[in-house]
Amino acid sequence: MGHPTLRTIADVYPVDRIGSVEFNELITDLRDTLAASGGIGLAAPQINISSKVVVIEIPVEETRYDQAISMPFSVFVNPRIEVINQEQQGYWEGCLSVPGLRGKVYRPQHIALEYLDQNGDAQQMELQGFLATVFQHEFDHLHGKLYLDHVRDTTQLSFEAEFLEFELDR
Repeated sequence: MGHPTLRTIADVYPVDRIGSVEFNELITDLRDTLAASGGIGLAAPQINISSKVVVIEIPVEETRYDQAISMPFSVFVNPRIEVINQEQQGYWEGCLSVPGLRGKVYRPQHIALEYLDQNGDAQQMELQGFLATVFQHEFDHLHGKLYLDHVRDTTQLSFEAEFLEFELDR
């Protein structure tokens, strides 16, 4: 937090560069950084690349969020979200760009997604619940936003250690 790239709207990734050496190096860098950090998603702006590229991988054994979800390593280029249902749910979010903090964020729980995959093929999916939150969190990075921008009540902002110690409302 504080780096200007995180607060800048990312550039559309050139479709004709998908599959290039440059693109594949970006995906490798994102994947390696995600694995090293122990996160579940990472956007290119988080590694100082102002491009609309996100990777998400949620291992089957993921337990931090008390959700029965998983997702294999996936690449999302130039994604667009449409909210299908405005009904919101709150989750405690953390972020690799804001280390050591968690905040309760309310987001729509039913979205539609359009994007290009790592081969440049157009894809669509619908997401609900916690997965909808994960995608909105990551895609916020492409628009210069952090989860802190969505915290409604600063009493629901906590250092990670206290969050874990006191098992705040998960």
